[in-house]
Amino acid sequence: MRVHFALPSALMAVTRSVTVAAGRFAPGHPGEPTAVVPFELVDAVLSETRTVQRRLRDLPSRVGMYFLLAMCLFPEVGYRLVWDKLTGGLAGIPVASPSAKALRDLRRRLGAAPVRSLFEVLAGPLAHPTTPGVRFSSYRTVSFDGCSSLRVPDSPRNRSWLGRTAHHGCPTLELTTLVETGTRALIGAVFNPTDEGETAYARRLLHLLGPDMLVLWDKGFDADDFLARVTTTGAKVLGRLRSNRRTPVLARPDDGSYLPVTGAVAVRIIDAEITVTCADGTAFTDSYQLVTTLADHRRHPARTLIGLYHERREHESAYHALRHTLLTGRHLRSGDAVGLEQEMWALLALYQALRVVMVEAAESVPGIDPDRCSFTVARRPPATRSSRRSGSSPTIPAASD
Repeated sequence: MRVHFALPSALMAVTRSVTVAAGRFAPGHPGEPTAVVPFELVDAVLSETRTVQRRLRDLPSRVGMYFLLAMCLFPEVGYRLVWDKLTGGLAGIPVASPSAKALRDLRRRLGAAPVRSLFEVLAGPLAHPTTPGVRFSSYRTVSFDGCSSLRVPDSPRNRSWLGRTAHHGCPTLELTTLVETGTRALIGAVFNPTDEGETAYARRLLHLLGPDMLVLWDKGFDADDFLARVTTTGAKVLGRLRSNRRTPVLARPDDGSYLPVTGAVAVRIIDAEITVTCADGTAFTDSYQLVTTLADHRRHPARTLIGLYHERREHESAYHALRHTLLTGRHLRSGDAVGLEQEMWALLALYQALRVVMVEAAESVPGIDPDRCSFTVARRPPATRSSRRSGSSPTIPAASD
C-alpha cells in the first residue's frame, strides 16, 4: 500500500510504503505499535492459547486482536467507528464491513486468554543500563501501587462480581501493578474486585522482582509480612511507614537515620519532612517515616534516599495515562466479568506497546530521560499531527514525535 502526504505549500510531496497483510487479514495494522505487536507475535499468542479461527472468516482472530487494541485506543466511539478508524487507511483494499453485533461476537470468540498472553510477552522493564533516570546506584528502581478507581458499567453481571463502590456509585476494579519508575513501563499487573486490597494483589507479582531492583512503595504496603516476602526475592526496599508505627531505636548512624528493633529483616528508619509551597506563597509541611533495607548509611545517606523516594510518584503518572489519557476518564465498555478481563488485558497491552515505542524514541536521542516523552502525544489521533516514522499508518497514531 502506498500513502501520499501533500504538504500545504504544495512544493513537496512525501511518498512511502506501508506494509499490511493481504485479504481478510488487512485490518491488522495499528500504525506505530505494529512494530511492537507484529503479525508474527499475534499469530504466536493465538496459537499458544488455541484461539486461531477454525475456518477463514471475514473477521479472523488476528484481526480481532488488533481490533481490541484499537477499541482501547478509541474509547469514545462505538464498535463500528472503531472499525472505521482501524481500516481508514486501507483505501483500495477490499475489507469486511461488519456490524456491531459481528464485532461483539468476535470479542466473545477470542476471549481473554490471547490478550493476556500478549500483555505478558510485552510486559517488563524497558530501560537499558545507560538509560537516564532509571537507576539508583546499581539498582533499577521499580514501584508497587494500586488503583481502585477504574469504573465499569453498572450492569447486573458487573455488580454480582464487583459489587458497587459507595465512593464512586458504580462498580470499580482494583488494579495493582509493578512499574519501572524511570520509564513507567509495566512489569506486571493484577486486577480483581476491591475487597482483597492492593497488598494482597501485589504478592502475586513478587516473582517478577530480582536482586537488581530497588522497590518503592507507599504506606498502603506497610506490613512486616510483605516486607519479609519482598526481601526473600533479593530486591532492596525503600517504602513509607504508616503514621501509627512505633519503632524502638537500637542505634543511630550519623546521617540522622536509626536502626530499630525489628523481627527477621534488618532495616533503617529515616525521618523525613516535606514542605510544599503553593503559587500564592502558602506553605504546607508534613513529616513521615521511610523504611529501607539499604543498610549502609555512608553509601546511601538519608538525604539522598528522601529525594529518591519521590520517584514513586512516577507510578501515579502511569495510572493517569491509563485512566485519563487512554480511557479519557470514561468507564470501561464491558458488562460482564469475561468482557472486562479481556478489555483490561487489551488496555494494559496497548499501554505497554506505546511505552515501548516512547522509550525507543527517547533512546534515539542520547541523554534524553524517557519520562520527558508525552503519553498524550503518543496516543494522539493523526488528524491533529503528522505521522513521521517509517511504517506508520494514517489511521492509528504513531507513538512518538
